[in-house]
Amino acid sequence: MSVLGKVLFFYTISNSFMVMAWYLHLKYLNNHPWYVASVLSWCIAFFEYSLLIPANRIGYPELGLSKLQIIQIGMSLIAFIPFSFFVMQEPIKKDYILASICLLGAVYFIFRNVR
Repeated sequence: MSVLGKVLFFYTISNSFMVMAWYLHLKYLNNHPWYVASVLSWCIAFFEYSLLIPANRIGYPELGLSKLQIIQIGMSLIAFIPFSFFVMQEPIKKDYILASICLLGAVYFIFRNVR
């Protein structure tokens, strides 16, 4: 598997944990104190970092910091949209789609000179 493939694989799983750590408590822990949600979110975030750190170490020598950041932002959005729609039952709005297109543009510009 290529370096980019490994980074995408780890980022996909990592961002799934990230979205759950950041937002799942809003649906399931509303009646608990904030510190309970915080501790449980940190427990979930442990798995995010356990995948994100190796992905960054694998990707940095070949891709560099800017590309890793843009990939991370894109993967975060890819994980967030289905989570917000299916788990949180939020509507997908036109502005969200337009913002996603802008982020895809950022990915294009950061990778356009890669050969």
